[in-house]
Amino acid sequence: MQNSFLYSKSIAILIVSLFFAIEIFSQTPTPTPEIREEVVITANRTETRLEETPASIVSLSKEEIKTNASPVIDDVLRQSVGFSLFRRSNSRNANPTTQGASFRGIGSSGASRSLVLLEGVPLNDPFGGWILWNRVPTVAIERVEVLRGGASSLYGSNALSGAINIIPRKSAEKINFSAELFGGTQKTLSASTFFGFKQKDWTLDFVASNFQTKGYKIVDEAQRGLVDEFAGSKNSNFSGRIARNFKTLGEVFIKPSYFGEVRSNGTGLQTNRTHLRQLVLGGEINSANYQLPITNYQLRWNFYGGTQVYDQIFSTVSADRNSESLNRIQRVPSQNFGFSSQFSTTFKNQTFLVGFETKEVRGASNEIAVANNRVTSLIGSGGRERTYAFYFQDFAKIGKFVLVGNLRFDKWQNFRALSSTRTLSTNQTTTNIFPNRTENAFSPQLSILYQLPKKFSLFASVSRSFRAPSLNELYRAFRVGNVLTLANENLKAEKANNFETGLSYSKQHIYLRGNFFWTEVSNPVSNVTLSQTPSLITRQRQNVGKTRSRGFELENETRWKDFVFSVGYLFADSRIVDFPANRNVENLRTPQVSRHQLTFQTRFAKKDWSFAFQGRTASKQFDDDLNTFELEPYFQLDAFASKNFKENFQVFIGIENSFNSQYSVGKTPIRTVNSPLNLRIGFRWR
Repeated sequence: MQNSFLYSKSIAILIVSLFFAIEIFSQTPTPTPEIREEVVITANRTETRLEETPASIVSLSKEEIKTNASPVIDDVLRQSVGFSLFRRSNSRNANPTTQGASFRGIGSSGASRSLVLLEGVPLNDPFGGWILWNRVPTVAIERVEVLRGGASSLYGSNALSGAINIIPRKSAEKINFSAELFGGTQKTLSASTFFGFKQKDWTLDFVASNFQTKGYKIVDEAQRGLVDEFAGSKNSNFSGRIARNFKTLGEVFIKPSYFGEVRSNGTGLQTNRTHLRQLVLGGEINSANYQLPITNYQLRWNFYGGTQVYDQIFSTVSADRNSESLNRIQRVPSQNFGFSSQFSTTFKNQTFLVGFETKEVRGASNEIAVANNRVTSLIGSGGRERTYAFYFQDFAKIGKFVLVGNLRFDKWQNFRALSSTRTLSTNQTTTNIFPNRTENAFSPQLSILYQLPKKFSLFASVSRSFRAPSLNELYRAFRVGNVLTLANENLKAEKANNFETGLSYSKQHIYLRGNFFWTEVSNPVSNVTLSQTPSLITRQRQNVGKTRSRGFELENETRWKDFVFSVGYLFADSRIVDFPANRNVENLRTPQVSRHQLTFQTRFAKKDWSFAFQGRTASKQFDDDLNTFELEPYFQLDAFASKNFKENFQVFIGIENSFNSQYSVGKTPIRTVNSPLNLRIGFRWR
């Protein structure tokens, strides 16, 4: 039965390939426009043309997102070379606390080393720093901008290795409606919709989505036992946006949202649940005074806040994986409130930007410890974090030069932090009150771009970036399988020195870019192995001294007729170069980083047909700081095809992991593997 199923999928892949080949070779040449000349991006906080930006920025269009075989945005981002999550699995099957993003071999962890923004508001979890990717259904996305390289000079903490700016879809006409419904293997079912209404000066946008999948058994079949079950997820997302436009003066909007998620993590007991509520109140003010050389005033501001409850159940699994016992029940409530504002104006050939941000996060970890099916202790820990930041940018165009200077100052405080344990057998309580801490960071950046003859551009950038430890890293311990990871209230901020230089070429139907980068991170937070036995591996988050990532990126995008092809390659030599506490790990590879990474995509559209392929491959990497657990190289190919009927209706098919390849996702030391071939079929109405 399984062989028949795989055979049917192979036939489907072959049919898609044949359609693709027939269409490519049966058409006549058509003019191709400049592929980069009109792309406007906002990843550097002001609207600029992509070809005039002295930074490594990639813009993913709505069409690229829609034609991806995967329905989740983190898989779409994997096609941007250099992007990586903590492990190789995606947001449908992995624990959300492992969904931290990073770029260019900096090294991934549960806490993201890249900031993710949705309409100017951080999407990073305020307590743990990870990303709840399913909060953003693809039906509600207009485009995504990816800024690679240190971006703290504009975005502060979490932008140590880059930033991702998700531009939401907004109504531009009187009535806008889109819906998507699909089902597939692994008992996957999803429905999402976008509805927009625009009447005079009022705009209403509403997004609703529901997704569920049974998932797959993540433990390698050779090591599975009776406790191993499917790792799946269910989530619901609702958000609305009501805006009032004041013509030339600006806009005010309010945006409430709700997200709920339930996950099974591969065994009967290991589950987690998230409930999140958020409210954003924001707007912008625009004005122009034509009597002065200063034009295009713009003031943007956002108030945002929310509450979240994260529940997690941990278990201890026997060596033969035939039994498990409850180990810990954990509830993590958190609240956050923030305000951001920025003012920009243009004076002759210069754009000035000044901004202010502040945020406070309160979080706790309340745990029930269990041993031999009996509750042994009650543990509570947590604290608060308060941050302030000011930043300034000068963006100047002088002849064929583009000069950009950024300055940012951040100050944060950790206070009211403690850890308390009540041992039930003795009814004694032990409490540790941690001292208040204050740190600050100064993040400058200087970039230059020179437009050479014949559509060539040369750019260089030097910057300093940082990431403050999250409340989760400071105060929350956790256990996954047979790995216990301890918190560390003494963690310091990670700080990075960044340099990159590159050359790009853009003319008509071809775009080429190559750049060299060098990043040195001081005090990077890593999970350091303290002890290791067959039944338990104990690690602790520690500042490991210094890591260094250096290498180069190559990218190409080519348009030929109705065919678009892009390819990207990353070489990243990332190592631990200094660790006074354990000299044995010096010169070892940074965990979760491949030296070689290659991605490619093809898209073809003619009349009512669309076809797309996405492929990615990476060399080996290690799952731990000691370079003991090696994850072998892998390759995955995905395919997508769609057919439009009339003007508004589309039927599509997406096939992930078309060759049903299997590769390691993690080794703890139990080997977990990637998802097998995954098929989805659905329709869209727009």
